[in-house]
Amino acid sequence: MDDTQSTTRDSEWEMSRFIHQILAALMCLLMGALPFGAARAEPNAITEIQAVREGALQQLKLSFRRAPATEASNFSTPSPPRLVLDFADTLNATGHARQVLDTGDLRHVDIVQVSGRTRLVLALKRPLPFASRVQGKTLILSFSDAATSAAGASGTIAIAAERNAILDIDFRRGSNESGRIIVDLSQSQAAIDIRRQGQSLVIDFMKTSLPDVLRRRLDVKDFGTPVQSISTSAQGDMVRLLIEPSGQWEHTAWQTDKRLVVEIRPWRPDDAKMSANGRGYRGDKLSLNFQNIEVRALLQVIADFTGLNVVASDSVSGQLTLRLKDVPWDQALDIVMQARGLDMRRNGNVLWIAPKDELLTKERLELEQKAQISELEPLVTETFQLNYQKADAFRQVFGLDGQVGRGSILSRRGSASAEPRTNKLFVTDTPSRLEEVRKLIQLTDVPTRQVMIEARIVEADDSFNRNLGAKLGFVDLRAINNNGPAGVNLSHSTRLAITGNYLGVGEQTQQARATDKSFIPNTQFVDLPANGIGTATAANVAISLYSAGASRFLNLELSALESEGKGKIISSPRVVTADQQAAVIEQGEEIPYQQATSSGATSVQFKKANLKLEVTPQITPDGQIILMVDVAKDSRGTPVGNSFAINTKHVKANVQVENGGTAVLGGIFTQDEQESRFKVPFFGDIPVIGHLFRKTSRSRVRSELLIFITPRVITDPTAMQ
Repeated sequence: MDDTQSTTRDSEWEMSRFIHQILAALMCLLMGALPFGAARAEPNAITEIQAVREGALQQLKLSFRRAPATEASNFSTPSPPRLVLDFADTLNATGHARQVLDTGDLRHVDIVQVSGRTRLVLALKRPLPFASRVQGKTLILSFSDAATSAAGASGTIAIAAERNAILDIDFRRGSNESGRIIVDLSQSQAAIDIRRQGQSLVIDFMKTSLPDVLRRRLDVKDFGTPVQSISTSAQGDMVRLLIEPSGQWEHTAWQTDKRLVVEIRPWRPDDAKMSANGRGYRGDKLSLNFQNIEVRALLQVIADFTGLNVVASDSVSGQLTLRLKDVPWDQALDIVMQARGLDMRRNGNVLWIAPKDELLTKERLELEQKAQISELEPLVTETFQLNYQKADAFRQVFGLDGQVGRGSILSRRGSASAEPRTNKLFVTDTPSRLEEVRKLIQLTDVPTRQVMIEARIVEADDSFNRNLGAKLGFVDLRAINNNGPAGVNLSHSTRLAITGNYLGVGEQTQQARATDKSFIPNTQFVDLPANGIGTATAANVAISLYSAGASRFLNLELSALESEGKGKIISSPRVVTADQQAAVIEQGEEIPYQQATSSGATSVQFKKANLKLEVTPQITPDGQIILMVDVAKDSRGTPVGNSFAINTKHVKANVQVENGGTAVLGGIFTQDEQESRFKVPFFGDIPVIGHLFRKTSRSRVRSELLIFITPRVITDPTAMQ
């Protein structure tokens, strides 16, 4: 019975073990079929990095073991210009941590691998928009200044095809009294220039538009940060963000996707920067009361209080007696060093304290060693292609010819030569000096901005003239012919005639006819007719009274003329020139005149009578334009002998005008009024009747000259058309 039960238990145990083995095998099979196996697959890796340039398009090609993800997390910083790309589950198989590119605006790329994740930090010479695409096992990053359209099968992608735009501007208070300016963009690729200008921070967004609702000034004083105000304005195809902080401050800027964040925080001096006048101490307060304590022991006490590492030179010795209560520890340390003629240097959290002479001697020796090393450092020759400056002029202006006393940035062994045909500069010097030359070229070899200046000269004239006059005459036929002349017209007792030509009152009324075509002239005892103006003749009204026998005639003629004239002359010279370069445009004539020489002979000279615009513009950092302008408008005047007088209108000024604004350089207003009266004594003063015995003339001439000038910075070449 016992044997049977034992055999049965052994069989059950064997069956149970068999079933467990089968379940384990099935579990292994299932585990092999699950996606966990894919997670244990070999990660992707970057095998090669290559930089190429095709015209204005710059490309960075990243080769992988297998096709990479189409999107890689990235962010960029405008100052210094950096582009950071993160690749998850990716290794660095290039074999080095930094690769020098030196192609166009691409300088170098740093490759960092941490826990299966690889980060690429691409150093640029300036901020550039970029786009990415995957082609097989290669990820291609394309950089360009201008928008390029897709080229179909060629694979060229569109870079900044649409103009970028600012969507929103916000301000927030950060930690440690910092202020954050947050700018949301419509595109992640944006060319941004951030620079400190005096006490302000200027941010320029290139080729970016700004909605009207965001063209405003934000007052953020109440947030309790260094930022006082934020002003946003559009200048051509550029948007300028002007941040005005107060006090001492520092800033940091970074861009993530389509958002730019600029943080401005108060600047606090480092604890190691001591000042002898007791200002600037920010350490925790402590109290010291010692009698004849060793200086080295006192330094140990301060080190224990601050937690800093203090290294004292062997020459530090002596004793001190001091009593300090509630003073900052950095001020206490400064007092100790001043009392014993000591000085310190800080490296991280380590303070090295030694006598001043010892520190100065050590530093001088280090500088001498560096100078000796630079004398032994091998020389390197590098070629620089200048795009906008003349290579020879650049070499002379910046002292690259190595002449002593000219402020050359080259070392004593350095030299530079220029090749005018290709406009290249060849510099031979140590690598550190070549880097300084490279930075100098990047800052100065830039395109010069163009300015279009338009002047408008407006001349307006207004004239008015009025003349009134009278003539009185008398004819007595009895003294000529008692029978009266033949053909005397007696049909009308009074006849009125209006004519534009003066013939005499008697002749106009056809009285006292002598023959068919002649009349007897009357005796004019008042002869004050109105004068003609220019080619116009005064209008006449004549009347004649005669006796019943038609033997005596009294003739009266009234003449009047009134003229009014208005004129306007507009001259608009226009010229385009580079920043801080003079330009002249003129149009007119040269008038010849004779001039006597010392020998008595005459020679012909010429005098210009031109419309001239001479201007030198200067673009200021804030977008204003300073103009040194000389505008003249001369014309031919009245003849003087064998020559002519020249009428001159001239203004010369130095003004500052905003971009696209208009300024009035000057104006001249003249008014000439004249009134004259000619009369017969006594009779001309009689009321009413006196008008028959006098002539009046009145004239008024007004002229006005205005000169306007409008400068514009040219950002689009079509603006000059």
